[in-house]
Amino acid sequence: MLPPGLGTARSLQAITRRTFPSSRTIQPRYFPRTLSTSNHLRNATPPPINPGKPVEPVPVIVKVKRVGKWRTFLQILGRVTLVTILTTGGLIYYMAWKDRHPGDQIPHDPSKKTIVVLGSGWAAISMLKSLDTQEYNVIVISPRNYFLFTPLLPSVPVGTVDPRSIIQPIRYITRHKARRVLVYEGEALAVDPEGKTVTFQDTSPIRGEGGPSTISYDYLIYAVGAETQTFGIPGAKENSCFLKELWDAEQLRSKTMDCIESAAFPGQSDSEVDRLLHMVVVGGGPTGVELAGELHDFVVDDLMRWYPELAQRVRITLIEALPNVLPMFSKQLIAYTEKTFKQNQIDILTRTMVKEIKPKAVVVKDPSGATVDIPFGLLVWAGVSLIFGYSSIYRHSSGKYTSPYHEGSSGQAWCKPNQQAWADRRRSYGCLRL
Repeated sequence: MLPPGLGTARSLQAITRRTFPSSRTIQPRYFPRTLSTSNHLRNATPPPINPGKPVEPVPVIVKVKRVGKWRTFLQILGRVTLVTILTTGGLIYYMAWKDRHPGDQIPHDPSKKTIVVLGSGWAAISMLKSLDTQEYNVIVISPRNYFLFTPLLPSVPVGTVDPRSIIQPIRYITRHKARRVLVYEGEALAVDPEGKTVTFQDTSPIRGEGGPSTISYDYLIYAVGAETQTFGIPGAKENSCFLKELWDAEQLRSKTMDCIESAAFPGQSDSEVDRLLHMVVVGGGPTGVELAGELHDFVVDDLMRWYPELAQRVRITLIEALPNVLPMFSKQLIAYTEKTFKQNQIDILTRTMVKEIKPKAVVVKDPSGATVDIPFGLLVWAGVSLIFGYSSIYRHSSGKYTSPYHEGSSGQAWCKPNQQAWADRRRSYGCLRL
C-alpha cells in the first residue's frame, strides 16, 4: 500500500513533476504475472520516496558480445568466395558466348597484299595467330584442315587420349581473325616465284570435277613441316608403322589390337604367340621413348585385366643406333629413363643398327657386328624426321617449283610420282619471300 497522503501512482507522478521539474519522471513498475509471484508483487509495498531529493537516473549498461576473430575471418572469406564465384562464372559465360559468336569479319580487300601459307603445323599456326589480318589478305593451303598437337600423339594408339582431344580445326582459328581467311584443303603442287603463283589441288578421297587451281600471292610462307626419314632401309615403309600424323596413330591402334587378338586365337603355337606379342620401337628419341612407356602402361593397366593370360607374355623392345637414348637431353634424364625402363622390363638395345625390316622380323646389327633377326608382331618406326626445306619444292628447267610427289609442268599428270625430284634435292632453290 502507498503511504498516506500520496494517493495513487498517477497522483505520485503529478506531485513529482510539480515538485522536481528537472528530475526524471518515475515510471511505475510492471511485473509479469505468474502463478507464483503475481499476488505477491501486486500487494508489495514500493520503497518510500523522499520528495526532497531528486531521483538519480539509473544508468543502463548494455553488454555487447564481442565477435571472435575466427568468425570474422569466415564471414570475410564467405563474401570473397561468393564474389569470386559470381565473377568467374560471368567471365566463363562471356568467353563461351564470345567463342560461339565471334562476330562479322572484314571481307578481302583487293588493295591489300596477299599472304599464302602452305601448311597447318606449329610454324604455320603460330604465325597465323600472331598475324594482323587487317593489313593482309591471308590464304591457307594444307592437306589437313586441322592443327595436330603432336606431343600427345603417342597416347592415342593405346587409348589414353582421344584423337579429337589433340586436334583443333583451322577454321576455328581463322574464324576469330579480324579479316576473313580463306582455307583450302589441298596439296601445293607447284610454285612460280617469277609469276608469284601457287598451284594446288584437292587430294582428298572425295573430289569434285575441278582440277588443279592456281592463285597469286605477294608473300609465300612455306611451313609444310617434315617427313619421317627411313634412311633407305629396305622394308621400312612397307612393314612398319609410323607415328607422324593422326591417321598413323589410328592405324597403330588397330594393328596393336590385331596382334593381341591374333595371339588369343586358338591353335597358335607358343613361338607364334611370343612373336605376335613382341612390340618393337625403332628410335630412341622423345617419340620412341614416350611410345614405349605408353605401351607398357597399356599392358599393365588394361591387358592385365582383359587379357590376363597374354599380358605376362608381352615384350617391348626399344632399338637405338646411338650409345644411349634421348641423346639431346641431359645425362641425368638419360640415366633416369634407362633405369625406369629396366625396372619396367622394357629392353633397350643401344648401338644397334637396323639393316632390314621383313614382314615378321627385323634384321639388326648388334654392337659386336653380328647380324641378328628379331621377330616381331608390331614394329613402329619412330626415327628422325627430315624437314621439308626448300628442297621439297623442286625447280624444273622451266622455272617452276614443284612438289617431289608430283610432276609440275603443263600438260603432264599432276598425280604422277616424281622420283627424280628426290634425287635432286640439293640442287633445288628456295621459294620463301618475306
